Amino acid sequence: MIRPLAVAALILLALPFSVMARTPDHAEEWNGAEINWRDARSGIYESAKTGRPVLMVFHATWCTVCKRFRQVFKDPAIVEASRDFVMILVDADKEKEINGAFQPDGSYVPRTLFIDSQGNVSDKLVGSDPQYPHSVDVDKPDELLALMKKASSVFDAPPAAAPPVPDNRT
Repeated sequence: MIRPLAVAALILLALPFSVMARTPDHAEEWNGAEINWRDARSGIYESAKTGRPVLMVFHATWCTVCKRFRQVFKDPAIVEASRDFVMILVDADKEKEINGAFQPDGSYVPRTLFIDSQGNVSDKLVGSDPQYPHSVDVDKPDELLALMKKASSVFDAPPAAAPPVPDNRT
């Protein structure tokens, strides 16, 4: 009896997480209509599978600074740049285990991490505040956009797949 249960459990674990991907809580408040936010589990799997880097944002529902930061993700340039990343949104209060695993300099919110496809947090892609290096300007998209553009050279990551170009040579 235990053997069939163990095999079934292994089969379930072997299913691609992308099949089980869910939109994280509060994604709609972070422009989920235009940004493909992932939960941490499926996003990390997707990054490992595709080689694309992660942009992981930690927030809390009570955080007034986080509420201001949401507006940055409505900027068209940020939306466009997000396509080159696996975008992960983490509610720091609800997902304590993930929050604890990704604290290179503390558990403050909002916290924005750039992570390579092997799970390493970049120390080169940080904001200008020395006290809170993984925070960025929450009122304007400029600092985040500059870091997103710099990430391609830091990670040497493949860009998101471009849509196929129709062949009109018939």
